[in-house]
Amino acid sequence: MSYCKVIPAVARVKPAHLFGARLRSTAAASTQHKELKSDDAPLDPSCAVVEKPCEVDLISRKAHTERQRISIDFDNTQEAYKSKDTLELLRSLLVFKLCTFDFLVDKNKELMDLSKKVFGQRLFEKLMKMTFYGQFVAGEDQNTIKPLIEKNQAFGVGSVLDYSVEEDLTQEEAEKKEMDSCVSEAEKESHGMDHREKKYKAHRQFGDRRGGVISARTYFYADEAKCDHHMETFINCIKASAGSSVDGFSAIKMTALGRPQFLLQFSEVLVKWRRFFNLLAAHQGKDGMAILEQKLELEQLQDSLIKLGVGAKSDIENWFTGEKLGSSGTIDLLDWNSLINDTTKISNLLVVPNMESGHLEPLLSKFTDEEEKQMKRMLQRMDVLAKHAVENGVRLMVDAEQTYFQPAISRLTLEMQRIFNREKPNIFNTYQCYLREAYDNVSVDVELSRREGWYFGAKLVRGAYMCQERSRAAEIGYEDPINPDYEATNRMYHKCLEYILEEINHNRMANVMVASHNEDTVKFTLEKMNETSLSPTENKVYFGQLLGMCDQISFPLGQAGFPVYKYVPYGPVNEVIPYLSRRAQENRGFMKGSQRERSLLWKELKRRLFSGQLLYKPAY
Repeated sequence: MSYCKVIPAVARVKPAHLFGARLRSTAAASTQHKELKSDDAPLDPSCAVVEKPCEVDLISRKAHTERQRISIDFDNTQEAYKSKDTLELLRSLLVFKLCTFDFLVDKNKELMDLSKKVFGQRLFEKLMKMTFYGQFVAGEDQNTIKPLIEKNQAFGVGSVLDYSVEEDLTQEEAEKKEMDSCVSEAEKESHGMDHREKKYKAHRQFGDRRGGVISARTYFYADEAKCDHHMETFINCIKASAGSSVDGFSAIKMTALGRPQFLLQFSEVLVKWRRFFNLLAAHQGKDGMAILEQKLELEQLQDSLIKLGVGAKSDIENWFTGEKLGSSGTIDLLDWNSLINDTTKISNLLVVPNMESGHLEPLLSKFTDEEEKQMKRMLQRMDVLAKHAVENGVRLMVDAEQTYFQPAISRLTLEMQRIFNREKPNIFNTYQCYLREAYDNVSVDVELSRREGWYFGAKLVRGAYMCQERSRAAEIGYEDPINPDYEATNRMYHKCLEYILEEINHNRMANVMVASHNEDTVKFTLEKMNETSLSPTENKVYFGQLLGMCDQISFPLGQAGFPVYKYVPYGPVNEVIPYLSRRAQENRGFMKGSQRERSLLWKELKRRLFSGQLLYKPAY
């Protein structure tokens, strides 16, 4: 199959993207010797120890140029826990203390199952609501969570609703589901004789994607009906977010919406095209961001292809004509509308250049009709969710996942941003800053949004899959995608954040959620906002933490007028046990590393005791 036969069948890529070839410079990460710690997705669990109270001055913009300084003291426990009665403080202390005992955390699931048998269902649920469930989960359904959402709102804290029901599969069941859903019929028939890259193929030893991951939910494909059910669940979350807040968020995972085989294949295609266009750019003497600057113009691209022996000039001129030319004279090969259109065959997009033969070749020898339908349905479900979010005034955040899925997830999210972020930032992409390429991803996407005139929306996290990613890379034999240590990840997070804040300062169409439990990162953000006179009331910079964690960060920010959000999980007690199990494991890490949150809780209890406020009830 030649280039000229395939390219007319492929729809469009925007300027400088060229079929998802998000052309990036190579970021050099500094090498340190300290081991990188595991962080949360969507949020990182490391509450940094801060020895001294720190006040951060913020400059608030006013039309008459008057500057009003806002000070936030993260050690003011009266403000931090103003929304909590004393029983809630005692519960927090109990839960956080229990999380420091290794035996209880390691055996938490077995202990919960045993408690259910010993106490019975009703008493078990009551016990859970007095402890872990009450600490980390808002309620069982959309009605029971309303009081907590309203109370948090009264104290300046919004909500990102998250229906936290998860399948409780055995490792064997998870591996079987993964291998069945990530391997195509063509691959099964080839018996390993194909030319797929190892990174983007399913491997049974890593079939249980929960392994080594304590802070991110995992969806395993069962069938199309299950994916439809997940979509309906996300729609209900969107509607609940709209009903509880005028500016709510809702989070989704793409692996919940379809067979992950497509994400693996599409990721490999995108990465191979990116390499191809990097090669063409290098022939033009360009690399890094310079590639984006010169955009591989049509005439230069034709010359490069001819020099590479891909085809004759007359043939190449026929490939890029008419509607396949972008407004800037660059080539468009893909857009969102073509992806969700039933007349477009997704398999026609899954083609890669073969430099030896000078032809485009399909990634796989064939796709079954059912696989084609499954790929299309995943994209259509995403489109339905994006439209529901826009109609309900809710911003949709697409969570990041494993690196072998992520190129496809990021690219598809970007395509949705191009469509749905024209008037305001409705779709947010997630960037994991423990990845070596995080800054390149952020900077290229920001630049693209500026050129094309849509709102850039980003959620910055440290990352959730470090141990699993490192083990997989070492075992299978590809480059470790993770930064060398925790300090390098911190630097990467702050570098990405500073870049976006500078973009906000120059162009008010960028938006970022600082999704972090790290107090130093929050202070860094406030200092940068102060330097650029960026007011919290502009709602360009958001903060996010998990429900039940780091209230000493969330509530002072909210009461000072900053847009801050809690991830609010909800669902029946029995069905959120996997979520609670992960929270227990996650809290062990930062509770052992830092006594800060427990020390602040004790400080507030003592203050109430000695000031006669032990029976304090929040008024709102």
